[in-house]
Amino acid sequence: MTHTVYRERLAERDLLEHIAYLSQERPDVAVRFIDAVEQACMQLATMPRMGAPRAFSNPRLKGVRLWPVPGFDKYLIFYQFMNDEIRILRILHGARDIPAILESD
Repeated sequence: MTHTVYRERLAERDLLEHIAYLSQERPDVAVRFIDAVEQACMQLATMPRMGAPRAFSNPRLKGVRLWPVPGFDKYLIFYQFMNDEIRILRILHGARDIPAILESD
């Protein structure tokens, strides 16, 4: 079964920021990154529980999972799977303070 994938506004913003950063030095890498994010979303659509569950103190973040962007393992997709829908919450670089970012959204 394939589930519907929605990217939240902040995830879209994250994606555009990563593309802008990557394209400054290597436009070809930015294109590969876009393709890798799309591939990850397609994987999640068919196997939504494959991401590692993460625990956060904010109840709004219950059930959040993470999945690395294929080929860009330092970039992480944070998502929730509920009611047969996958909501991509954020796409963040792993070096960032992820708990603080997600808790403050």
